[in-house]
Amino acid sequence: MNVKAKLIRIFTVMGWGLLGAAGLAILIAAINSKNSSVCQGMAVEINDGGKILFLNKKDLRTELEKEGFKDIKDKKVASFDLLKMENILRRNAWIRDVQLYFDNNQTLKIRIQERQPVARMFAVSGNSFLIDSAGVQMPVPDRTVFRLPVFTGYPQDRFGLKRDSALNRQVLNLAIFLNQDPFWSGQIQEVNIHGARTFHMTPLIGNQVIEFGDGNDYENKFHRLYVFYKTVMSQTGFEKYTAIKLSYSNQVIATRKEGIISRADSIQARKNVMEMIRMAQKMQTDTGIIREVKPLERNTVTEQTLQGLDLPEENENQTETNSKHQKQQQK
Repeated sequence: MNVKAKLIRIFTVMGWGLLGAAGLAILIAAINSKNSSVCQGMAVEINDGGKILFLNKKDLRTELEKEGFKDIKDKKVASFDLLKMENILRRNAWIRDVQLYFDNNQTLKIRIQERQPVARMFAVSGNSFLIDSAGVQMPVPDRTVFRLPVFTGYPQDRFGLKRDSALNRQVLNLAIFLNQDPFWSGQIQEVNIHGARTFHMTPLIGNQVIEFGDGNDYENKFHRLYVFYKTVMSQTGFEKYTAIKLSYSNQVIATRKEGIISRADSIQARKNVMEMIRMAQKMQTDTGIIREVKPLERNTVTEQTLQGLDLPEENENQTETNSKHQKQQQK
């Protein structure tokens, strides 16, 4: 009985050994067959076949050809150094990720993901560049026109230096927020970086300066400013204040403008506020209208939601104005 059990065990081990050897032989044969096969061509795919922002398939082929990878058709697959080819393509500042491999038809596949910029920076030296959500610096492209948050007064020509790490983090946070919020992306025209590492913002509508303070607690600050716009400025108009300070915790401090604001200017300013809010509501359904950058996840806890606002009809302001004019005439 013991002899029989030993024989069964020996034959089992031998069987598994032969099966493993056969599998290994098949694998080696397949590898040898693939290595001896020839390349049937090249196929480049950018952004999984989606919209291409900056790169050009022809330019990518040219980059590889400059490094000696040309006339690749009918060359042996084993002769390709795919890692070297990947490193060549990674030199392009617009490439976030790249993968090279041969498919079952021996076609060289090149799959590329582009970087997506979130802001345009202007340094104090006058140089300009773009940054993506990871803080990687990129040159400004010649052929592509797109809208991004603009930051001026950046202290260095290079983004990402360790000594500016706190400032860089705040710039990225503000840039990502402005890209994802349809109201503020349309209202904030420029963000200026002051020497004290604080931010002054220039609005599209209104002449006042928004003294934002540093970039900490930015969502709460924008929320407070939005509430101020809706509850105060929608009544008084934009021209009544020269500056709005948000640097103090849980406060909005507005500096009044000297002189008299006409009733017509006040009414028009109120209309501008309401129209801006309506446009933001409309653009929320299509963020592609606002930016050429994919929106990030929204923070529903601290961010002001625009969908539920109870706005007056467009003719409400006109009706109110006409009523006041009639009363004045009666007097």
